[in-house]
Amino acid sequence: MNRSSSSGGFDGPLAPPAWRGWPPAGRRRPGGCGGTADTRRAEHWLVHADAPAYPLPVRRWHGPPEPAVAPIVARCLGPTIDLGCGPGRLAATLARRGVVTLGVDISAHAVRLTRARGAAALRRDIFAPLPAEGRWAHALLIDGNIGIGGDPVALLRRCAALLAPGGTVFTELEPPGTGLWQGLAHVASTGPDRGLRRGSAFRWARVGVESVQHVTAGTGLRVTELLRCRGRWFAELVRR
Repeated sequence: MNRSSSSGGFDGPLAPPAWRGWPPAGRRRPGGCGGTADTRRAEHWLVHADAPAYPLPVRRWHGPPEPAVAPIVARCLGPTIDLGCGPGRLAATLARRGVVTLGVDISAHAVRLTRARGAAALRRDIFAPLPAEGRWAHALLIDGNIGIGGDPVALLRRCAALLAPGGTVFTELEPPGTGLWQGLAHVASTGPDRGLRRGSAFRWARVGVESVQHVTAGTGLRVTELLRCRGRWFAELVRR
């Protein structure tokens, strides 16, 4: 495994630690469920059942691809499936480059936003049947999406089934020292009224850099490179 911290545009310090000031000063803890607040004015956190709350960069997801992910996008030279595509900033960028791209997300709103940006997108659970299984050149699990479903091993095994032989998964990881966390989480959001809204609980995982070899074992993938860019960590995994 090649650890790269300066080549290919990858450098910079470690990501900052999780924000532990939960709940925000002067605000009550999440109570009843509510709709998602206006992303231009809202703040969002991923709240673990037995761990700190982590801020979610929702505004970033609705913008253009940030410099930290540009080297990852540049490596996607063939058909690419973006798993948990969200508003579609990565899928749209690849589509504009002429790369065959499909965004997949369980959120209908996310799929609509991705399509509005000019990229193909499908509303579906990523463990359900998907187009062109076994023929994708690349799969993306960015913005913490290796946590989808709360079982990184099962998720990476699913990614391997989507890829052609020699295909690659690009996944974002947590900084060294995070380890492996699996459990229940929910999203909490503030609205214009500054109250907190709590979403439904779901299973999630966080995978630190030091745990990627562990969760990759037995999935049909192998780690070929670890990449650090602007305080964020990524791994390239290749289908055996």
